[in-house]
Amino acid sequence: MYDLFPTIVYLLCFATSAACTGLLMRSYRQSGAPLLLWSGLCFLFLAANNLVVVLDLLVLPNWDMRLIRHLLALAGIGTLLFGFVWRLEEE
Repeated sequence: MYDLFPTIVYLLCFATSAACTGLLMRSYRQSGAPLLLWSGLCFLFLAANNLVVVLDLLVLPNWDMRLIRHLLALAGIGTLLFGFVWRLEEE
């Protein structure tokens, strides 16, 4: 039973990130606010990161995908940071 909890948590993290991506992108299409786009792209990278965590720890435990996971997380945070800085320079 306790072996099932990490799997459920990893899958819920992926589902939450994917849902946030969908909602942010839908809101961006409706309003056109650039910050929603950058936030949606950030969550897209974070959802991909969570998917790689599931693959790394549950599906393919013999492969080390830490570098891919870290690069996806860095891309997500970098995208959001770029969006914030670019938005500040526009004002």
